[in-house]
Amino acid sequence: MRPLIPISDTPEGAVSLQVCARIRDQIIRGSLVPAQRLSETEVASSFDVSRQPVREAFIRLAAEGLLEIRPQRGTYVRRISVASALTTRLIREAVEVELIRMLIPRITAADIESLRQQIAQQEDVATKGSPADFILLDEAFHRHLAEAAGAPDVSDYLEALNVQMNRVRNMTVREFAPDILVAQHRAIVDALEAGDAKAAETAIRRHLRQFNIDLPTIVASYPDYFKDTDVQTSHDTTP
Repeated sequence: MRPLIPISDTPEGAVSLQVCARIRDQIIRGSLVPAQRLSETEVASSFDVSRQPVREAFIRLAAEGLLEIRPQRGTYVRRISVASALTTRLIREAVEVELIRMLIPRITAADIESLRQQIAQQEDVATKGSPADFILLDEAFHRHLAEAAGAPDVSDYLEALNVQMNRVRNMTVREFAPDILVAQHRAIVDALEAGDAKAAETAIRRHLRQFNIDLPTIVASYPDYFKDTDVQTSHDTTP
């Protein structure tokens, strides 16, 4: 998730986009929870803007599947779609496995060093930082993989697609110690450094399929936060 600029510094005409980004971030990070009612007036007051950009932001976020606008009743944070989250994870695996294949012949020593520094930061944040801080580092790690593979725009496409999955990921990091994710990142980098394409592909698949392993526990712990919970949550969890 990219840093948000102060709304007061937002160019005229782009205020609604920045309000949209703020609310989206709050939903993905979990400070706005599923089924919570949002008031245009209260949101406008909290951001010190008029109601019009808030209304426009609500419409955009409804189109993204994050808000539900109920005529004559109000606007609510949508429950998380299990089906959408699993579909996104499946797409992400296909894309990131291809990125790994592209990366193997072009990875540099500088890339390896940078990735290992990022893992060291992840280890530190895993013990001392917040879940939100860890998620930012996780996103930076995967963005670096795409950039090193020569496909930096892939991260932007995935970020737009990942909203439901990322809501779950933020909950997962709050519920489970992220040590296993750090270890999985290290296995990816070890395989890349060794030039072992098969091991690198296995490592990225295992890492992304951790989501499938954790999801049933999260759904069981927060049943009111999810919809279509009858969808099979396991899919494939093998490497």
